[in-house]
Amino acid sequence: MNYNKKTVKDIDVKGRKVLLRCDFNVPQDKATGAITDDKRIRAALPTIQYLLDQGAAVIACSHLGKPEPSFDKWAKKQAEKGKDPASLTKEKWEKTLEALCMEPVAKRLGELLGRDVVLAGDVVGPDAQAKAAALQPGQIMLLQNTRFEKGETKNDPELAKAMAGLAGEDGVYVSDAFGAVHRAHASTAGVAAHLPAVSGFLIQKELDFIGGALANPKRPLVAILGGSKVSSKIGVINNLLEIADTIIIGGGMAYTFSAAKGGQVGDSLLEEDWKDYANDMVKKAADKGVKLLLPVDTVIADKFAPDADSKVVKAGEIPNGWQGLDIGPDTVKLYCGAVADAGTVIWNGPMGVFEFEKFAAGTKAVAEALSKTTAITIIGGGDSAAAVAQMGFADKMTHISTGGGASLEFLEGKELPGVACLLDK
Repeated sequence: MNYNKKTVKDIDVKGRKVLLRCDFNVPQDKATGAITDDKRIRAALPTIQYLLDQGAAVIACSHLGKPEPSFDKWAKKQAEKGKDPASLTKEKWEKTLEALCMEPVAKRLGELLGRDVVLAGDVVGPDAQAKAAALQPGQIMLLQNTRFEKGETKNDPELAKAMAGLAGEDGVYVSDAFGAVHRAHASTAGVAAHLPAVSGFLIQKELDFIGGALANPKRPLVAILGGSKVSSKIGVINNLLEIADTIIIGGGMAYTFSAAKGGQVGDSLLEEDWKDYANDMVKKAADKGVKLLLPVDTVIADKFAPDADSKVVKAGEIPNGWQGLDIGPDTVKLYCGAVADAGTVIWNGPMGVFEFEKFAAGTKAVAEALSKTTAITIIGGGDSAAAVAQMGFADKMTHISTGGGASLEFLEGKELPGVACLLDK
């Protein structure tokens, strides 16, 4: 995939309407609907402010949650969950949609920008069309939740055409929702068939750092891969074996590698069907001259709980009734030593159950080691990003990705539809 894409700075937006895809999929309080974390809204501000300062009229859009735009499908899903079909009324369905309306987002965005944000009552309906037509340079509006439209997730060409039409014949499309670029939806990819498409600053940063690390890394390149399952990281391991100098394995998936070598893993997380694959990866690494580091010891627990009894044992020597929940102290030294002289480090997935303080030491040690290295440090989204933020090391990292699934697919070397559709430089 070509990572060298045109950005908002490569196109004249003065006096033009810009359809801007943001990632405003923010967490909300279920009872009140109040936004509990506005980080994603703040992340979009540099691009929005630049466009407004350049004299553009901004038509922002985003999804929020997972609304079901069809009453029949909603009722069917609820019935499958055991709900009484007689109780599933259209009024209840409409309330689920109302809870995912963009009004709280528009309000918070307006507060952060210090200006009014016009909120449309629909996505491409009469209200959105009228408000988009009236929008003047230097003004911003927000469309209703894009997933209220049935055709959004299906990349319906008619919906994409209608969304693009809001920006007019001289309009521009700016993609700045990295967390959604791995999905070929109407608002993330389809609209680019009708408007010149460029990236915002958020996506530009992701392409520069992750794309740069994959295409031309400062070496040695060390990849740290954790998380629960080998099966979820197949593509990542395969792709990084072609690029990395060292690959470090931690988290729950390490026990599948241990079992594949004939080790005893007790009650640890194990994907029995992936043991052959794990052995294949070890052999492939050896054939390619890539160092593949596996735990040499592990912290085990007698139950999956924050107050479990724990002890340290050698890797592959976990007794029945016990399960591995973190890497051990010797493994911490091994892994931290491997990143000390790295040129680039990519980290995706924690080393253990960091949500339990008793089993967070491995993840914290790796985060601290990255905070002290001179290497370019790139943190994949999701749990890795949550861990470094929770442990106070976020400001010491070179780049923390804003997309969990998107960054994972990026590391796999997959084409991201929401990036592929942008104009090449």
